[in-house]
Amino acid sequence: MTKTPTAQKVQIIPLGGLGEIGKNMTVIRVEDEMILIDSGLMFPDEDMLGIDLVIPDITYLIENQDKLKAIVLTHGHEDHIGALPYILKQISVPVYGTRLTLGILEGRLKENNVDSSQLHTVMQGDIVNIGCFSVGFIRVNHSIPDAVGLSIRTPVGMIVHTGDFKFDYTPVDGKMTDFRRFSDLGNKGVLVLMADSTNSEKEGHTPSESTVGLAFDKAFSSAKGRIIIATFSSNVQRIQQAIDTAVRYKRRVAVLGRSMVNVVSISLDLGYIHAPDGTLIDIDEISSYPMNQVVIVTTGSQGEPMSALTRMALSDHRKVGIVPGDTVIISATPIPGNEKLVAKTIDNLLKLGANVVYGRNEGIHVSGHAAREELKLMHNLVRPKFFIPVHGEYHHLVKHAKLAEDLGMPRENIFIAENGNVLEFTRDKGGIVGRVQSGIVMVDGLGVGDVGNIVLRDRRQLSQDGILIVVLTMNKQTGKVVAGPDIVSRGFVYVRESEELMDDAKNRVIQSLENCTKEKITEWSTIKTNVRDALGKYLFDRTRRRPMILPIIMEVNN
Repeated sequence: MTKTPTAQKVQIIPLGGLGEIGKNMTVIRVEDEMILIDSGLMFPDEDMLGIDLVIPDITYLIENQDKLKAIVLTHGHEDHIGALPYILKQISVPVYGTRLTLGILEGRLKENNVDSSQLHTVMQGDIVNIGCFSVGFIRVNHSIPDAVGLSIRTPVGMIVHTGDFKFDYTPVDGKMTDFRRFSDLGNKGVLVLMADSTNSEKEGHTPSESTVGLAFDKAFSSAKGRIIIATFSSNVQRIQQAIDTAVRYKRRVAVLGRSMVNVVSISLDLGYIHAPDGTLIDIDEISSYPMNQVVIVTTGSQGEPMSALTRMALSDHRKVGIVPGDTVIISATPIPGNEKLVAKTIDNLLKLGANVVYGRNEGIHVSGHAAREELKLMHNLVRPKFFIPVHGEYHHLVKHAKLAEDLGMPRENIFIAENGNVLEFTRDKGGIVGRVQSGIVMVDGLGVGDVGNIVLRDRRQLSQDGILIVVLTMNKQTGKVVAGPDIVSRGFVYVRESEELMDDAKNRVIQSLENCTKEKITEWSTIKTNVRDALGKYLFDRTRRRPMILPIIMEVNN
């Protein structure tokens, strides 16, 4: 039996999700017991060349894994569960989540050959005792079913974490946010509130998910040919509305894209998606039906280069080609940084003769996050003593902090934190008392963390100015050049049109080698550095470019 600590302080340690959109991860610690809220990933920035995913640095968790009692999940989006296939390879710990959340997670774990025996299913409304913590799962509305906020009772006081949420008064599944539970917690007293800040700059209320169904109906009624809907694979209620609208217009539905197929399959098995018999067909069957009886639900709403919709737009998909008369509905807004990719996809679709429905004014997408009036309601329901805005870039956190202050919370009780900060609370006061290691770990193919800033710097240099490889053979004893130097250019200049430049470059290499001989320099590493420096200076003077220069010296003996 776990002994309840007598400590009078609780620590909240965000390892991700502050000052950024994604890789949400927060530690709650009382003495030698910890729980972890969410374990998400983030998609790479434009300058992270070749990187597939970004996950949080979990050094702190590994160093304290004997203290970590459980991981608690709020919902099944990648920015909240996507790091778990990598984390659970290093740390064995129970994971608690709702049915759909764990259904999606289990699929991810199987793809990565990670054990899923420690997954524990909870229901919205359940309360689970984990060490000295008592964790309640509170139903909230979001853009994925089975989302929860958390009530975390500690020996010091109650912590409420909203998870990603909005107040939807007409949800697609009929299950509204549990207002009463939040209100009851507020009446009993909440020490700290941690609340979603993603839409803290947006005035008013976020529209209901059910309004998208009306927009689908309008688009379907005017479509003469095939309909293609692109959305997030995890937006299960959006997919359900697409299926419902297709049924009304007597159309068959095919699902395209690996992640979309996986999520739809899981959601059908668990009962989160419903479709009359015969509605869902395989993508290979679409040619058996007239164009005006087909709907394709696909990935690619963010213009991802390898996604199904992008490949269709480039006439590069082996199963579906865009034809004039197709109606393409992009039911999402671009994630910051993806605007150009989405715009290019739309342009390519239009060039192929498709009618493209996109943009906020069309009503075919609504956010899953609370706008300012909903945030005000959450604050008034919970009425916390202390407040930490979470889940957002820094300007979102600042705006949410100002909202709490406007509602009457003392400024000194509001904490705009950064990843790695240690926030410590007693029953009467709180503050930032230290830091732990935090940051990012980049995933590139099968490599996790083996690409760092130095490798990224090299990739940026290669992408900007290319590479020159200098190959020569030298006699180790005499220091004389036996063969070469030969220069290979990739991404710097076209050699056949730059023969004079290449000849001069070779002469500079020979001159540098002669200087090394005069100075009796025999270390290969020093010779390579001299060649690199001399050639680099010459090329910059001539071209104002800085290609990567890679000298390769082969050695022969007498």
